[in-house]
Amino acid sequence: MIAYLSKMRSSASEMAGGETTQFLKLSSAVFYGLSSFLITVVNKTVLTSYRFPSFLVLSLGQLTASIVVLFVAKRLQLVKYPDFSRDIARRIFPLPLIYLGNMMFGLGGTQALSLPMFAALRRFSILLTMLLELLVLGIRPTLAVKVSVFAMVGGALMAALDDLSFNLQGYMYVMITNTLTAANGVYMKKKLDTADMGKYGLMYYNSLFMILPAFVGTWLAGDIDRAWQYEGWNDPFFVVQFLLSCVMGFILSYSVILCTQHNSALTTTIVGCLKNISVTYIGMFIGGDYVFSLLNALGINISVAGSLLYTYVTFRKKPSGGGGSGDAASSDKKLLLPAAGRIDNV
Repeated sequence: MIAYLSKMRSSASEMAGGETTQFLKLSSAVFYGLSSFLITVVNKTVLTSYRFPSFLVLSLGQLTASIVVLFVAKRLQLVKYPDFSRDIARRIFPLPLIYLGNMMFGLGGTQALSLPMFAALRRFSILLTMLLELLVLGIRPTLAVKVSVFAMVGGALMAALDDLSFNLQGYMYVMITNTLTAANGVYMKKKLDTADMGKYGLMYYNSLFMILPAFVGTWLAGDIDRAWQYEGWNDPFFVVQFLLSCVMGFILSYSVILCTQHNSALTTTIVGCLKNISVTYIGMFIGGDYVFSLLNALGINISVAGSLLYTYVTFRKKPSGGGGSGDAASSDKKLLLPAAGRIDNV
């Protein structure tokens, strides 16, 4: 009887533990999806709906928020990263430049383009990453991955052919962001393996080293004065969304870590793709700058279909080799490449 009761208690504990684990998996994935969605929508609302005059000032706010949050978190012993030393800049270069450019050009593209076109063009980053993996790492994608990626890119090109709200500057910003996103992944992985800095250290020092050059550049461009004279500072709803945009970069990076920790890097990728689909359609009604045309809408839907196929193909991938959960966790850690302040992941 005692043995039976002991077995029952053990089974109940295992069931409770399984339910807790399942809850953590689901809640972390939902948290990441909401964070990734919100940073895109909030940035778009601040820059377009409220007509805030400077994406450069908003990027300064995101840099400042990352520095403050990580500094306080280290003082409270919530996170760990190395103390400042003179050789840190050399050890992490050129990541700070890539990080700042990725943030600024991403915000510039968000301001200049409608969300459906922004989301469609951002899928070029997947193509660039695929090519970079082939050239640098020798990883050859499967036929199904190639088809899904070319569908995403082909649909985006079709949509661009009949984009009635065409903005050359916005297109250039997004394509520069796509290139920097791919470069950021490669260099982040390299620095995580060699710089002994950790993710939080890279996030903190990337922001710290770039805050002064970013401020000088923004001031020389005259955006500090334009932002200071902006009349919306008296609107509490705008102020809340501006501050939310500033801290969302860090929240997004934390949600990526949390989702990958309790699920996998694969799940994080899939949630990011699904989030972009919702951004595409909701973005037709947010910001007021999307102009409908048949060819444009058809191209966007083809790009979305490619995203769904990419999600399905990625989800069906099985880890190679016979390694156990430890190998999978190690692989996930290598794939975990958060970058604070970015607009989205893919």
